[in-house]
Amino acid sequence: MSQPTTHSTASPARLGLVVGALGVVFGDIGTSPLYTFRECLAALPAGERDAGILGVLSLVFWALFLVVTVKYVWCITRSDNGGEGGIFALLALSGEKPGAGKITVWILLLLVGAALLYGDGVITPAISVLGAVEGLVTVNPGLAHWVVPLSVLVLFALFLCQRLGTGSIGRVFGPLMLLWFGTLAALGLWQVVHHPEVLAALNPLHAVRLLASGQVHIATMLGAIVLAFTGAEALYSDLGHFGRRAIATGWYSVAMPALVLSYFGQGAWALAHPGDPTNPFFALAPGGWPRLALTGLSVAAAVIASQALITGTFSLTRQAIHLGFLPRLAVRHTSAAIEGQIYLPFVNASLAVATIWVTVAFRSSTALASAYGIAVTGTMVVTTIAYFAVLRRARWSLWRAVPLCALFLAIDTALFTANLGKIKEGGWLPLAIGLGVLAIMHTWRTGKGEIVRRVYSNEITEEELRTMARSRNVARVRGGAVFMAGNPRGTPLVLVHHLKANRSLHEHVAILSVTTEPVPFVAEADRLTISEIGEGCWRVVGRYGYMESPDAGALLEAARAHGLPLKPAAATYYFNHEMVVTGGTSPMPNWQKHLYGILSRNARPARDYFRIAPSQIVELGLPIQL
Repeated sequence: MSQPTTHSTASPARLGLVVGALGVVFGDIGTSPLYTFRECLAALPAGERDAGILGVLSLVFWALFLVVTVKYVWCITRSDNGGEGGIFALLALSGEKPGAGKITVWILLLLVGAALLYGDGVITPAISVLGAVEGLVTVNPGLAHWVVPLSVLVLFALFLCQRLGTGSIGRVFGPLMLLWFGTLAALGLWQVVHHPEVLAALNPLHAVRLLASGQVHIATMLGAIVLAFTGAEALYSDLGHFGRRAIATGWYSVAMPALVLSYFGQGAWALAHPGDPTNPFFALAPGGWPRLALTGLSVAAAVIASQALITGTFSLTRQAIHLGFLPRLAVRHTSAAIEGQIYLPFVNASLAVATIWVTVAFRSSTALASAYGIAVTGTMVVTTIAYFAVLRRARWSLWRAVPLCALFLAIDTALFTANLGKIKEGGWLPLAIGLGVLAIMHTWRTGKGEIVRRVYSNEITEEELRTMARSRNVARVRGGAVFMAGNPRGTPLVLVHHLKANRSLHEHVAILSVTTEPVPFVAEADRLTISEIGEGCWRVVGRYGYMESPDAGALLEAARAHGLPLKPAAATYYFNHEMVVTGGTSPMPNWQKHLYGILSRNARPARDYFRIAPSQIVELGLPIQL
């Protein structure tokens, strides 16, 4: 565990990383003031609103400090896997090496955390955009009926533009969010200066008294407090894009001060306007054009927050595909310079449909707030457990690791338990999305493992291959052939079927296997292994990290430089085309067999995944009965 050094550049470059982090990392948490304090006020009894405001502010401040500052910025962001963060980075750092089809309890737990992030990816754009557009109502109450249509229009445009990539608009994200945070700080500070008594909320006793007074429903209040740090997980997930130093600097110097001033400013306004139902956030700006301008800026900030989560979902999906937890999907690279800028059409379309449906179904940020929190806190619990395993593997003693993680876990479980009461009010939605994604991940991993066990475990040895290749009954033809193999040992079935059907073999043969390592990037020195089998046959093994995309042509060109006598551009590539049917003796439940068959038929063709021209590919059918 170490701080990435790849971002230790000159001061102007570091400043650029900090500004960039404001636009990507802090977009979600930066738009939380739109609705968080309003929902906290709604959780207070009508007659206790003024007395409870200091308690609410104290809860928000100390939640931001303990959860975001201490847990994520101070501690978890120090655990990086080659500079990368996120759920799958924790999987690698914990020492777990998932084999084909191997689903341990530990892997399942981390998959639960990853699956819950998809639920967050659906709800966050909807609640952020709705919360921003609702500012129109504070300008003119007669515009209330336009909130949902305008929100749907904004979301539709946002998802429609994903195919263009984030590169062209990414440069304005950071400066715009810098303006957003500056506006939050200025509006909040203005109110705090006029009502400095709210600063008493820095004393944590106000939070304790509020929860212990019996005047509020603790679960309801904690469920609302969660909204203040819903983007905390992004601090770790986006670690590889900006580095820990830029993220920490952005949080300490800009994001946290602005958020605290905004919340305290809203509290000061609420104290000065008892009983006023106006959303305190928009009430900070004077009525008329200033408030309309704040609404426009809020919409822009909400779009940025949504964009960050959408691209994060793309990245998470690609990692899951490369690690074998999801079927192959079309991945389009939208930047020739930045490998991490990708676009997944199927994932984008699915998110668009789900998010727009959620917007139309719930119709307000208040209603969506009831569905928000379960996915976030569930992922936080998984992250804490995984972090404990990482600390132990890093040789932390129990007396150091247990108290720290016990504190985090106590906070996480309290918040998660408090949000369980939201299930009937809409909390079922992120759980249903997460359960669906988890079922797909588990089915695909289990099905692939079953196929490897039943079909590829008895492959012909290299000695037997040499014997067949030198047989007088096998004609050797000019040219080169590449046989794709899922197992870097033995002989792939596609080669055996080719020999049996055609009684011929090319003059030069390469058996190519591509494996994904549990690291984000593989060093070029470790990328390739090449060995000569004999009789014109070679074995080539390429290794990639879960943040990289395989390229068969580039691998073979590198192998050619190491002695492989084969021209990749002129070779023929042979693949097995698996045709899955049910009714076999596999121990998988019938519903999983059918689901795996559907996933297999709709997975992206291997020729596209490995970047091979279709004119160079030959596929041989391989019926498999599960």
